[in-house]
Amino acid sequence: MMETPSNRFTALSLTFISILFGFIITIANGHESPEKTSTHGTTDPKPLQFSSSSSFKIALFADLHFGENAWTNWGPWQDINSLRVMSTILDLERPDFVVYLGDLVTANNLPIPNASLYWEKAISPTRDRKIPWASLFGNHDDMAFEWPTEWFTSGIPQIRCPPPSNCVFSGGGECSFRGTNRVELMNDEIQKNGSSYSRIGPEDLWPSVSNYVLQVSSSNDSKSPVAFLYFLDSGGGSYPEAISNAQARWFQNVSQELNPQSRLPEIIFWHIPNEAYKEVAPKNGIQQPCVGSINLEAVAAQVAENGIMDLLVNRTSVKAVFVGHNHGLDWCCPYNKLWLCFARHTGYGGYGNWSKGARIIEMTEQPFSIKSWVRMEYGIQHSEVVILSSCDDQLLPFPVIWNIGVFFVAFLTSIHSFHCI
Repeated sequence: MMETPSNRFTALSLTFISILFGFIITIANGHESPEKTSTHGTTDPKPLQFSSSSSFKIALFADLHFGENAWTNWGPWQDINSLRVMSTILDLERPDFVVYLGDLVTANNLPIPNASLYWEKAISPTRDRKIPWASLFGNHDDMAFEWPTEWFTSGIPQIRCPPPSNCVFSGGGECSFRGTNRVELMNDEIQKNGSSYSRIGPEDLWPSVSNYVLQVSSSNDSKSPVAFLYFLDSGGGSYPEAISNAQARWFQNVSQELNPQSRLPEIIFWHIPNEAYKEVAPKNGIQQPCVGSINLEAVAAQVAENGIMDLLVNRTSVKAVFVGHNHGLDWCCPYNKLWLCFARHTGYGGYGNWSKGARIIEMTEQPFSIKSWVRMEYGIQHSEVVILSSCDDQLLPFPVIWNIGVFFVAFLTSIHSFHCI
């Protein structure tokens, strides 16, 4: 059957309206989310690079616990205090990058599936300053809701439901207590924020989700890597607190692919410390070679070791592991040839009345070095530790020096030590 002119006009009109509507929806959503990769996350919104001053500074925000006791007056005030801490530290340190080191929210205190709303609030100080960031999961971020026992006496308080489009409703028009899972939380962050470098890791590693790696490139060439940042999901909440053997194999494969000669330094981030932290934990106070200011509780380690630590210890390019989880610890201790460090409890949510702060990491490109310190909410800086000095990367190859003679070796070593930082 032949198409009449009026039919063609109608079809064209509908096509035009459809395209226009799609364009309007795109504008309404702000912008398309940056391209993400599902393998090891090296395609970023904009390459992470050392600054023109040859430095790259990272602020670690750990254990914010937004949304804790959200139905009380106490809970929302803790979130306000946490926002103040982060804002103070960001303005004092002016980091190039922020890592949210898990437990951004206390999902087990959120009686409606709106954890993403609190998640957005937690990242807002960084986002508002247009500082790029990445996040990983802690054990509270998707933990099942825990019914307060007092509710069975006093009754359930009034719950403010999110908009219907974001809520799963039950028969009575009330919000369900389903919660927000890891993939939903990460998807929401990525889709809404162009400055987020977070990733949903390979599906064959699920239920762990925040497994990815980011490249930090030279100040002169965005395609020339200088260091790699690895993020691992240490579990907890909806599944056991452990880094799996599959995650360990993933790290082994990806690190060999990206850094086959172990030539470039690698820094590792996850939330829950493992057994190695218990091995090096100071017994009373904090003694050298450990560095820190509080050692006020025992290390709460993962429930199992599945090979990740053996890989890290035997990989010379791994320089440090940074974790959160324990609010009363902020030390760094050497373990074989790498450092094991706690962040500082940043949020007013969660247990403990210790002063809040954040661990800072600073890398320099030429010559390469890594150091770290703690910046407190009231401005004080303390507990600086050199993770990797320029000495470690600048030693002359042993066979060449040895042929020159033992005396000259000693002379060169003394000169080199004099210039090292």
